[in-house]
Amino acid sequence: MAKDSTTIDVGEPSTVNKSTSHVEVGGKIKKKSFVAAATTGGSKRGLAIFDFLLRLAAIAATLAASIVMFTAEETLPFFTQFLQFQAGYDDLPTFQFFVIAIAIVAGYLVLSLPISIVTIVRPHAVAPRLILLILDTVVVTLLTAAAASSAAIVYLAHNGNQSTNWLPICQQFGDFCQTVSSAVVAASIAIVFFLILIIISAIALKRH
Repeated sequence: MAKDSTTIDVGEPSTVNKSTSHVEVGGKIKKKSFVAAATTGGSKRGLAIFDFLLRLAAIAATLAASIVMFTAEETLPFFTQFLQFQAGYDDLPTFQFFVIAIAIVAGYLVLSLPISIVTIVRPHAVAPRLILLILDTVVVTLLTAAAASSAAIVYLAHNGNQSTNWLPICQQFGDFCQTVSSAVVAASIAIVFFLILIIISAIALKRH
């Protein structure tokens, strides 16, 4: 009696699922990479916009400091119009340097706005951001020198120096001292803005 035999048709191994899963995995990887790139670009653009706004604020601060110092002047009404005591920014070379230096800084900030706009349009561009970082570092040095030297003169004007018999002139020229002090404060605020700008540029370059 012949035994019945059963044959199981296994068939050829299917490669469709493997290839499909491979395509799906590859698609997920590409999708994740695209999302990561979009997220990085968005953060860079946000930093660039903040950079632009800070430059506008720094322009306002430096212009205010330069104009206030330039207009600092006071005349004491002593005796007659032929005998008067007057104090002005141009009486001290330090304050003259302050006006010129701050005006240069304000001009640089205006010229840097187009470069800042480029970083907004092209957040992944390295060259514009590197240029801003280098120039900001140089300019903040000039700004700090002008503000620090003027702050020293303002301190002497308010407190004097007993060792050298320098009297505090702010007891007589109160309005003049108040004006130049306001200019120095505005310049100090601009220094803070520049430090933040440098940090922003460093962060943006680090993300590359």
